[in-house]
Amino acid sequence: MPATPHVEKHFTATETVRDVVIGMADGLTVPFALAAGLAAAVSSTKVIVTAGLAEIVAGAIAMGLGGYLAARTDAEHYIAEETRESWEIDNLRDKEVQEVAELLGGYGLKGDVLQSAVAAITSDRNRWLNFMMHFELGLEQPDPKRAPISAGTIAVSYVVGGLIPLAPYIILSNISEAFAYSVGFTALALILFGGIKGQFTGINKAKSAAQTLLLGGLAAAAAYLLAHVFSR
Repeated sequence: MPATPHVEKHFTATETVRDVVIGMADGLTVPFALAAGLAAAVSSTKVIVTAGLAEIVAGAIAMGLGGYLAARTDAEHYIAEETRESWEIDNLRDKEVQEVAELLGGYGLKGDVLQSAVAAITSDRNRWLNFMMHFELGLEQPDPKRAPISAGTIAVSYVVGGLIPLAPYIILSNISEAFAYSVGFTALALILFGGIKGQFTGINKAKSAAQTLLLGGLAAAAAYLLAHVFSR
């Protein structure tokens, strides 16, 4: 009887997925909380739309810039560590060879097998450097194009997320009706987004959806209550 093939299914969230999660999560919650708070304090949807659009633009720029700087920082950190490690290989060779042996020893290699593996790695400088960067420092070389891509992905995701709670105020003139639709649309979007995020990150989809809805709801409720109190 043929054996059933063993297929392992793993998913590692890509950097792009993480950027979408960051941008969409804030885009859904921050403009929603702002609109909900203003709904308790003003009587015109035009005010909410104006303030909401201004916040979406400012938030998208700020979040995008944050993503750009974070990616640039990762790249600069990698280069700095690579330069330091390269200098150590050239100037502290014996110490670095010992570190390779210790790292491989941690995986159970011993005796002649260990010595052969150490010799194989240290015989090629580039391979040696890459080994140290990955196994000693736990660093992967960043994509040089990562910074602008990250900035654009986060910014666009923020805009898309922010327009969902703001759309009813753009379409409808009655503030109470617009508020009700905004709550419904945003709640549905948070649930869907949370479920999709759970799918991509390996977390239980129902749990992820509930957490996302809870956080967004708490942010909006806090903003609404504060605006309601201070508008009296």
